[in-house]
Amino acid sequence: MAEVLVLVDHVDGEVKKVTAELLTAARRIGEPAAVWVGDGSDGAKASLAEYGAEKVYTAPAELNDYVVAPKAELLAKLVEQTSAAAVLVSATTEGKEVAGRTAVKLGSGVLTDVVDVTAELVAEHSIFGGATITHSKVRTGTPVIAVRPNAIPAEPAEGAAAIEEVSVEMSDAAKSAKVVERVQQEQSDRPELTEAAIVVSGGRGVGSDDFSVVESLADSLGAAVGASRAAVDSGWYPNQFQVGQTGKTVSPNLYIALGISGAIQHRAGMQTSKNIVAVNKDPEAPLLEISDFAVIGDLHKVTPQLTEEIEKRK
Repeated sequence: MAEVLVLVDHVDGEVKKVTAELLTAARRIGEPAAVWVGDGSDGAKASLAEYGAEKVYTAPAELNDYVVAPKAELLAKLVEQTSAAAVLVSATTEGKEVAGRTAVKLGSGVLTDVVDVTAELVAEHSIFGGATITHSKVRTGTPVIAVRPNAIPAEPAEGAAAIEEVSVEMSDAAKSAKVVERVQQEQSDRPELTEAAIVVSGGRGVGSDDFSVVESLADSLGAAVGASRAAVDSGWYPNQFQVGQTGKTVSPNLYIALGISGAIQHRAGMQTSKNIVAVNKDPEAPLLEISDFAVIGDLHKVTPQLTEEIEKRK
């Protein structure tokens, strides 16, 4: 069975949820082989094995001293060495650039923003805000596929996760853009938006940059905070918390939308959530069409009561 290379997405040695999703997809195609760049692979071995990684190729942390080009050279080298059936990466900003560069080096095709992939390497795309589903397939070379986070449910399956060190001789071109400084972004105690099991999002109905009503409910549930494009464009909440087609895609067990009408752009980023609860004054709001539960009312009256009741039951 041919190997399927999966570029591991990790932060300080902690494997991100999207990697488990990629390994799940890789098992449909062939034998999953994780590709780890940097230190900490030993500590992450169990996490990778849990989702079926048979091998873990580890590359030196030196590759992280540069931008994305060395990772593309590493993946291209591994494809040639292993005759891999495909390369899977996360469809993040960096992941899509790695995918494009890798495909150029291999002389093959690249597919981005994929939401599903079959054993025959037919990729599914959700376009026009989820209104249309298309399918595509790479016809020449080893397919390089960038899969959207939270698109494919992660399913555990035991793997050996045998670690194998690899080296790559970086070209001068790959070393032309070097990382000279890293600034740590302040982290809150809330879970990361795309990893959270519960997300509470606020929209235009919040009415101002005072998102305390949204944050209080989120904190009572141990949830992440999100925002609609309307709220972000109004300057009410930072854009890294935007949920939607041009923001982040989330698929939590519970998604609570406060004052969000549910335009197609927003629905594309959260419609795969397991349970959707909407609070909106407008009974005709489009989001209510896909909501499991809806409360028709003023979020500024409904939400504090909900938060108070949750706190009582803790």
